[in-house]
Amino acid sequence: MWKLRGFMKPYALWCVLAPLLMVVEVAMDLLQPALMASIVDKGLMTNNLPHILKTGGIMLGIAIAGMVGGVGCAYFTSLASQHFGNDLRIKLFEHIQTFSNRNLDRLKTGSLITRLTNDVVQLQTFVQMILRNFIRSPLLLIGSLVMAISISPSLATVLLAAVPLLFILLYVLIKLSFPLFARMQEKLDGVSNVLQENLSGIRVIKAFVRAGHEQKRFDGANTDYTDTGIRAIRLMALNMPLMMLILNASIIAVLWFGGLQNWSGKLPVGELIAFINYVTQLLMSMMMMSNMLAFVSRAKVSGDRVNEVFATESEITDPPSAEQGVITLGEVEFENVSFAYNRGDQNLVLEEISFTARPGETVAILGATGSGKSTLVSLIPRFYEVLSGAVKIDGTDIRQISLGHLRGRIGFVMQQSLLFSGSIRDNIRYGCPEATDEEVEQAAVAAEAHGFISALPQGYDTLLGQRGVNLSGGQKQRLSIARALLIRPAILILDDSTSALDAVTEARIRTLLKTELTDCTVVMIAQRVSSIIDADRILILENGRIAAQGTHTELMAGSEIYRDIRQSQQKGEEEPYVQSS
Repeated sequence: MWKLRGFMKPYALWCVLAPLLMVVEVAMDLLQPALMASIVDKGLMTNNLPHILKTGGIMLGIAIAGMVGGVGCAYFTSLASQHFGNDLRIKLFEHIQTFSNRNLDRLKTGSLITRLTNDVVQLQTFVQMILRNFIRSPLLLIGSLVMAISISPSLATVLLAAVPLLFILLYVLIKLSFPLFARMQEKLDGVSNVLQENLSGIRVIKAFVRAGHEQKRFDGANTDYTDTGIRAIRLMALNMPLMMLILNASIIAVLWFGGLQNWSGKLPVGELIAFINYVTQLLMSMMMMSNMLAFVSRAKVSGDRVNEVFATESEITDPPSAEQGVITLGEVEFENVSFAYNRGDQNLVLEEISFTARPGETVAILGATGSGKSTLVSLIPRFYEVLSGAVKIDGTDIRQISLGHLRGRIGFVMQQSLLFSGSIRDNIRYGCPEATDEEVEQAAVAAEAHGFISALPQGYDTLLGQRGVNLSGGQKQRLSIARALLIRPAILILDDSTSALDAVTEARIRTLLKTELTDCTVVMIAQRVSSIIDADRILILENGRIAAQGTHTELMAGSEIYRDIRQSQQKGEEEPYVQSS
């Protein structure tokens, strides 16, 4: 948690004012029992009404001053803690944006969501408690102890047994609670992961009638979290009864020995009452500290988890002298590229990949599922770092190019069309917010999307639901293509992005792409040979290697793998429809 102190520096003034105002409140609280003793001994016992009225007025003024201090402390504490949480969330979010795909594979989505929400809230609460309760409790404890000793040093020896016992109890509870609250946060990650998977895949779950299975999965994760939480809270529940036992025993002892001193004339009644009040304040402050244990334990765990995110550095960063403006033509060159998702893994996903896609060319990639097609195209914008070899654009290694410039010159249409809540217009110009309405419409026309958009009641201003749920798969793919075309990329990557389109629409899009992006290098993944038959070069991937490459004609003549794929697809297309009698 100490590592996060930098987030408090902008609010140093509030962090100073809050404790100072709390000092005022504690000082006023400590004066009240002494004034009460004065009223009893010098007012009530002597029937001195003016002294009672005067001292009562002073007590009222002190109470108002204490209230002002408490309210002021609460105000500045809330300001500091809320701004701390806001800044921490923003920095966490910004840092996560820099992660490579490998980082995101390691830190699960559900876990990151929990850290951005639950863990930050725990730290916010901790900051609030530091500036308020962590100041109030020690000051009240020390002040009450000093005042109690000043009244009766001999009677204060009762506290010599109670206070050490309370500190030992606090230490034991802290020692036992930290591991339990750490496991609680891990179990909460499990709940978040299951929940995130279920909400994103709810349609698949319904389609396969697996709601019961998913309910069991969620119940299992939730039960693990609940059981761990019960063990932690059960431990913390011991705190209050034990504290109350010590508190009540201490008060009984003070009354016993204090009563004896009063009878012998050594301790006036008022001072005995004040002493009991100070002992109660002292022990209550200890109880407040013990009640904060749960928050301290959770904050310690949350701080470690947040720091783990900040400590995770992306392997993909801009070099010290990153190249800008070097991508002009869009020539893509792979030089003996090998890749594995884990650097120590001997099972390479891609191995010794070499090819060149020249400006204006269309290079198609074909291969079986799991052959490494999507991984290959993900290396071009540096979503992953190559294990060996180099990917170059216009002769420059992409590791020497600024990430902003590199990705700004690449249009990427992913396999899964992802749209955002908002209007169709905003989704199309997501990568180019300053684009005019005419440019948006031109991109939609090139993606064969203008027709269905115009048919909608609100046209380009139609609001999309979450992930574009109110559109069909083909419509979402066309909007994704339009979004990529709008930035006028030097390189366009199509990762099986026309799979939901019919053959006629797909053919029209390919024709329009050649017209609109004459100088653009197109790298496309496809499952159907008919989609790539007119490509300038076709790469056949098999087990992470290029098994063959060439034009359609060359591959039909020289590649048995390609001929098999072509013939199997033609057979499926030509399979006669047989009506059962």
